[in-house]
Amino acid sequence: MTRPTAKEIKAIVDVAGVPVSSEVAERIANSIGPAFEGFAAVAGTLPFDLEPATFIVVQQAAKMTNNKTTKKRPRNEH
Repeated sequence: MTRPTAKEIKAIVDVAGVPVSSEVAERIANSIGPAFEGFAAVAGTLPFDLEPATFIVVQQAAKMTNNKTTKKRPRNEH
């Protein structure tokens, strides 16, 4: 994981449909660069299960589990 350049930022935001000027891309690269440098020491050492792409799968599984356990029981009417 390396610090992104302004050119890389520009490409990413263009693909995302949020085009920005080269100056803004440079500011973004400069602002997030320290975070990348801070994680450089542990880059590649985190467990794969922390991959953010699986978040939706886990979230959906939790919703399904919660829906099964939180269904209202019928009231006893006397």
